[in-house]
Amino acid sequence: MRLSPDTIGALADTVAVPHPPSAQPKRTIVHFGLGAFARAHLASYTDGAEKAAPDRPGWSITGVSMRSADVADRLNPQGGLFTVTERSGPERSIGLVRSIGKVLVRGRDDAGIVDALASSDCAIASFTVTEKGYCRTPSGLLDFEQARAGFYPLLAEALDRRRQAQQPGLTLLSCDNLTGNGRILSALVEEWLQAHDADLAQWFAEHCTAPSTMVDRIVPASSPSDLDMAECALGLRDEAAVFTEPFSQWVIEDSFAGPRPCWEEAGAQFVTDVAPYELAKLRMLNGAHSLLAYVGLARAHAHVHEAMADPSLRALVERLMREEAAPTLVTGGQLDTVAYAGKLMARFDNAALEHRLLQIAMDGSEKIPQRWLGTLASSRQPCPAILTGIAAWLLHVETARPLDDPQADLLRRLCCVAADTPDRVDAIFGPGGPLASNWRPTPGDIRTIGDAFEELQREGDHET
Repeated sequence: MRLSPDTIGALADTVAVPHPPSAQPKRTIVHFGLGAFARAHLASYTDGAEKAAPDRPGWSITGVSMRSADVADRLNPQGGLFTVTERSGPERSIGLVRSIGKVLVRGRDDAGIVDALASSDCAIASFTVTEKGYCRTPSGLLDFEQARAGFYPLLAEALDRRRQAQQPGLTLLSCDNLTGNGRILSALVEEWLQAHDADLAQWFAEHCTAPSTMVDRIVPASSPSDLDMAECALGLRDEAAVFTEPFSQWVIEDSFAGPRPCWEEAGAQFVTDVAPYELAKLRMLNGAHSLLAYVGLARAHAHVHEAMADPSLRALVERLMREEAAPTLVTGGQLDTVAYAGKLMARFDNAALEHRLLQIAMDGSEKIPQRWLGTLASSRQPCPAILTGIAAWLLHVETARPLDDPQADLLRRLCCVAADTPDRVDAIFGPGGPLASNWRPTPGDIRTIGDAFEELQREGDHET
């Protein structure tokens, strides 16, 4: 029997079921990219806020599936209901989440998406579209060709309708792993609007905001066996179930154009400056995750906890966090990087999550500048752990079939043309390369990358 509003009563007693939602009209959030992470993070915080403050106005999320109808097909028959299972070792806790109202599909329900954004009930448009969903060129500007199939045209049409109806502006809330994600989102939307309607761009600048955020929760993709396990625990079939760790963090710049949920009641932090938190997370957590992914795959590991059990790789991860990334951070006393690194190591050891390395390895060309190159450019000392990661990524580009990366064809072509490591590093990371940045590799850096590449290649041949 499928989970739905009519079958909640059949849920197992071990599932935490919140009180029935208020019958009062709710404000809405239109969220682009309703994958597992958004359900375990944004939707859970929104649900938690209503549980903690039931006397305050409620909120409902209208999801937008950007790539396929899969999420809509999972959630809509369930009335938007799904469960979140927190796993740590043998311990499990399961809760029901009610915050999603419906899911629309980009390309199929565009008129409905614009209506939802333009509605007077809507105050926030939020995003977990991954780095590539922002449709940026290598230089960081908007790629208009890609953007036409993204959220930009729909958002622009809705903003124009709001302006003409003299409605308030929207808060645009990015929940993606980008440094200064609010600033980036705002600039890209303005770029689209300026190219199509300069007056609307001016209205957007005056009436809308885009706070930056830092989001942190490890949420692996749910596997068929996960869903079967959930069915046994729930007593019902939940096709949208998500599985995550107990830890969750959300730091949000307190800059909203209008009302918002009481997310602080669910544990969110509202601050004036998100930068120290997001940079620490990108360089320490995400940087270490990418290192585990590429080196771990080269050593035939499949999951994060398995890679962490590899002594030499574990040492690399600890070095990256404590000796390479942490010294480049200016936290102003807001974050104890020593304690943070210890918590990250413990989270990576959580075997119950079964976080697949291939999931982390996706879209490397979009992630590496955020996670590694900033540390390399800022560091005053050699960074052998990150350089080993770059070598492993280059090997991944050369050998992965298929290579799940938006620049896969270009990267493969550059690797084929470049005869040796110096040429390859220059072609990809040098001026004019697809990953050009402020990092300028020294001859020592290139030797380290070349040596690590050859060692990983030998290990791969041995595994084969």
